[in-house]
Amino acid sequence: MNKKLRNRSLTASVALLLAVTTACGNNSDNTNGGTNTKTNTATASETTNTNEPAPAETEAPAIDPNAKYDPPIEVSAVRYTDPTYKFKDGDTIENNVWTRAYESDLGIKIKYKWIVNGDQYGQKMNLTITSNDLPDIFQVDSVQFRQLAEGGQLEDLTQYVADYGSELTKTMIDRGTNAKSAAMYDGKLMGIPPAEDYLGGAPLLYVRTDWLKKLNLPEPKTMDDFINIAEAFTTKDPDGNGKNDTYGLAASKDLFGGYPDFSGFMNGFHAYANIWIKDSSGKLVNGSTQPEMKTALAKLQELYKAGVIDKEFGVKDGGKAAELQTAGKVGMSFGAMWNPLWPLQDGVNKDPNAEWGVFPIPSVDGTPAMAQSKADFNAFWVVKKGAEHPEAIVKLFNFYNEKIIGETAEPAKYHSADGIEFFKYALLQGGFGTPQGLLSVHKNVVTALQANDAAKLTPEEKSYYDKIVLFNGGDRTNWATNKVFGAGGSWEVIGANYVDQSLLMKSEFFGAPTPGMTDKQAILDKLVLEKFTKIILGAPISDFDQFVSDWNKLGGEQITQEVNDWYAKK
Repeated sequence: MNKKLRNRSLTASVALLLAVTTACGNNSDNTNGGTNTKTNTATASETTNTNEPAPAETEAPAIDPNAKYDPPIEVSAVRYTDPTYKFKDGDTIENNVWTRAYESDLGIKIKYKWIVNGDQYGQKMNLTITSNDLPDIFQVDSVQFRQLAEGGQLEDLTQYVADYGSELTKTMIDRGTNAKSAAMYDGKLMGIPPAEDYLGGAPLLYVRTDWLKKLNLPEPKTMDDFINIAEAFTTKDPDGNGKNDTYGLAASKDLFGGYPDFSGFMNGFHAYANIWIKDSSGKLVNGSTQPEMKTALAKLQELYKAGVIDKEFGVKDGGKAAELQTAGKVGMSFGAMWNPLWPLQDGVNKDPNAEWGVFPIPSVDGTPAMAQSKADFNAFWVVKKGAEHPEAIVKLFNFYNEKIIGETAEPAKYHSADGIEFFKYALLQGGFGTPQGLLSVHKNVVTALQANDAAKLTPEEKSYYDKIVLFNGGDRTNWATNKVFGAGGSWEVIGANYVDQSLLMKSEFFGAPTPGMTDKQAILDKLVLEKFTKIILGAPISDFDQFVSDWNKLGGEQITQEVNDWYAKK
């Protein structure tokens, strides 16, 4: 599943806009491809000295953001997929409900220049930028965004959003104040910003509660509880097959990223990987380099030596880690709110006795653990400078918003059905800044379930409600929806703990990448991954001190200064 599954719910009305039949500007077709302008005719004094009145000032016809291109246009793009993309009826990522709708409803044909797995996208995009072979529409991270904006390689979308954006689109962009600011360069909106979501990626702990019952273990409330459970799940044959073939904790070579994600474990030690936090003096420091991280890594090393973590995790990606967990060989994992949808549902499908509980991060001491939340905005949809139809990105965004959460939403067709998440096929997909996010969706759905009345639900909320009703009736294929949106699910844990008890540790830095980040962040990220992995695998824990020194020398010290300069001016 996408590492950053975003909020996708909003109750809003889309204004009806007047349609026109001719375009503005220099376009010769009837696709409304230009922007609103005013044309002044010559005055009488500038032409002939007659008594005829000067022609009145005329306005160009209003733009219809819903106008279909006729004839159709072709827009090039690139994208990634991941192991959770599923298809049926012969559909592919290049030919599906979204691509067909783009062409039939908008007159836009999408042509992909390349498609790669998600973990390869950043590298492939860097090569594409270097070779100057940019598509018309593409997604970039914050470093790539800054590089392209500084190089004058992106279209300014400010006027296109103003002219072509639906009311829903404009509301969603404007609501995320910090996200929109991050998508600006030199006072211009150079990209469609990501959602300003501080909750969707907050780490949670998932535990096989049927194994807890079998081994007569309590639910994890402290880090000691967690470690005792992890060791028992490893050594006491919780699956009952008489073999020593189970693990207490899921892990992959990526260490972080939504599933499986060690950041939640580290949060239990008050350590915060890859985010900026305040130190005792009020200065911003990188959480990866703080003493608490050394303590967390030392404990992970102990768990690895004890066999609690798969010995081969260092060469397995998230997909391979998921295979082990869904095969019933792993009893706990840290991850995001969407983990029940993937990979846990696959394991539940295979084992009718499997049951997972969702828990807040347990603390190593008497101070409650804070769940980290990163909002430095690292995914922007942009348009290549000189693209023939830059406004097309806004029309695609409008279409997604409307079909997923607008008044004419069709969730069963465009969102998900029968275990297949159709929304992932969309070029611009994900949520982009909802008022209360999926937490409000959860609350509305639970309220409707308690009242047995779905009349007030939005189409998206109703789709979750219906699946939970099916689950309550015995349909285990809808277990995940209940575990995310239902009572006792991941959103309830987030709301009752991280929100209501103010246990969210937000990254203090959320600005555009600093110059040092643009030049050095990739090197530092690689250093963190390599050094942390080696320590977990058994390198001397004292290597952490050398890691901190190297991190500062390789650009961390410069970036820390830049981050604090930004913070002082914020």
